[in-house]
Amino acid sequence: MTGAARTRFTRGATAAIPLLFVAIVPLQRGIDRYRASMSAPEELWVGSGTLLKTISMGYDALLADIYWTRAVQYYGAHFETGSSQFKELYPLMSIALTLDPRLTVVPRGGSILLSEPNPIGAGRPDQAVELLQQAIVGKHDDWQLYASLGFVYYWYMKDYGHASQVYLEGSQYPGAPIWMKGMAARIAELGGSRDTSVMVWSQIYQTATEPRARENAKQHLMALHAQADIEELQKIVDNYSGHIPRVTSLRDLVEDRVLPDVPVDPAGYAYVLNSSGVVTVNPASSVRMDILDAGKHDKAAE
Repeated sequence: MTGAARTRFTRGATAAIPLLFVAIVPLQRGIDRYRASMSAPEELWVGSGTLLKTISMGYDALLADIYWTRAVQYYGAHFETGSSQFKELYPLMSIALTLDPRLTVVPRGGSILLSEPNPIGAGRPDQAVELLQQAIVGKHDDWQLYASLGFVYYWYMKDYGHASQVYLEGSQYPGAPIWMKGMAARIAELGGSRDTSVMVWSQIYQTATEPRARENAKQHLMALHAQADIEELQKIVDNYSGHIPRVTSLRDLVEDRVLPDVPVDPAGYAYVLNSSGVVTVNPASSVRMDILDAGKHDKAAE
């Protein structure tokens, strides 16, 4: 190609970009109107992504980025307003992934937002599984997708059989870390024990690239740490209360030299004893114990 021809080609391609978006606008408006008028099956959203891919004139990766950004903005807007409805989150992510199956940030980061219970997320781990399975079809040898899928099965769905199976399958692909095979064996043996949960969340925290997913993992690790502390402190309080009048404060145990000091949670706040004699985190602490409600561990497995 001559220099002049290359210049004409470049100008033509550049001029085509505005035309691309002109074509997409009415299509997207039509999709939005249809979404508003009825609840459509998930296959339609994938079909819409396929249609966008067909008319994208080679800019499907760019459109995928736009739809992923739109999904994140959609989530942020609804989260900030306290809305517990994230109905458009899965369709937006599925379209983005259809447009560019290589955009693995969509299923890896999106699966957490879909799985987390309201009001943090959509409370739809089933949709997270579908999104991850869609990603695996397009990029089946990516061990990180298997790790994310195994995690959803483990933490949000309590399906330890599938979780172990997925971790084991993912461990066979190039680059997979040795801990995946160990995770598969541990889950198969211990199910949802707290130690296993800490191990799983630690791996999420260390490998997460999306800031919100990393912060979410940190919050879960802090809550699991506090949960273990509270259980041990409660045992001490209950045993001690059997010998003297009921303990009214953890400071009582310090004064009687049962504890060297009042323990603090991972955020640095001292644990407290409520009026019912139950050890809890300080109301001022940033540790959120309710975050464990979606993944209460199986105490029988400990």
